[in-house]
Amino acid sequence: MVIYNVTIKIDWSIHEHWLRWVRETHIPDVLATEMFYKHQLVRLLEVDDSDGPTFAIQFYAKNIADYQFYIKEFSASLRQKSYDKWGNKFVAFRSVMEVMN
Repeated sequence: MVIYNVTIKIDWSIHEHWLRWVRETHIPDVLATEMFYKHQLVRLLEVDDSDGPTFAIQFYAKNIADYQFYIKEFSASLRQKSYDKWGNKFVAFRSVMEVMN
């Protein structure tokens, strides 16, 4: 199993609208690609949030091939939608992890 983790620092001026959008639009759009079978949205604690809160969205893929297909076919357009909507009001960092149970 592979976890695609996106950590996002959101400007306080948009954080409530962003949260609604990510729950109602962005996460469903990512899951509609059918490359991930579940997700979780979390807020980071014990971090400096003077500029805004930090969230992470974890998307779970069955294997690395599904993740790689998502990156190749879908990620650029979905990232662009985020930038088109929110401009420079957020910063995102992405990482990929393998579950080692």
